[in-house]
Amino acid sequence: MSLRKYLTSRVFFVQVLIAIAIIAALGYLFMHWLTFTTDHGHEIEVPNLSKLTEEQVEEKLDELDLDYVLLDSVDYRSDFPQYSVVEQDPTPGTKVKVGRKIYIKINTSGFSSVRIPELVNKTYREAVPTLKALGLEEGSVTYVPNLGKDMVLEMRFKGRNLKAGDRVLKSSKIDLVLGDGKMSYEEEEKAADTLAAPIEEEIPVDEQ
Repeated sequence: MSLRKYLTSRVFFVQVLIAIAIIAALGYLFMHWLTFTTDHGHEIEVPNLSKLTEEQVEEKLDELDLDYVLLDSVDYRSDFPQYSVVEQDPTPGTKVKVGRKIYIKINTSGFSSVRIPELVNKTYREAVPTLKALGLEEGSVTYVPNLGKDMVLEMRFKGRNLKAGDRVLKSSKIDLVLGDGKMSYEEEEKAADTLAAPIEEEIPVDEQ
């Protein structure tokens, strides 16, 4: 039989149909196997782990066949309990596969301390960014007569004077005493001389 007759014969078409059926069956079985191995269609909604302890996280995720990884701790946040979850990835409500790892960050036990920088004789505009960069907050601002307008004269915390090198907890509010710029140079010198002048004590004369 010639090739042309074979390609147009009934036998050839039957064989083509059989081959197509086999390929379709193999394709179906492969997709079914792929769906089974990847657990396609069976997804879990990530729960909200915010403010839970690590033990509570482990218990909750075990019930859902999920796992977790503790990435790190973050600077203390007063609106979260100590050692509780502050951040998580994926976020709550995300659909994930069984066994997916949830990455968490927890709150520390409290504020860490920082050293007070030298702010005396700095301007107000210089002092505030410096405080914020260290995790401190600006407290009350008081003005007193002084030649230097908006110049830091004193730093205070809860009523006590601070000096450079003193330690306070992060997020503490530092009160600043600033010059109002209204005292003249002569007045400032006079005030300084008055404070520096020795006090002469009068000695009573015994009556004869």
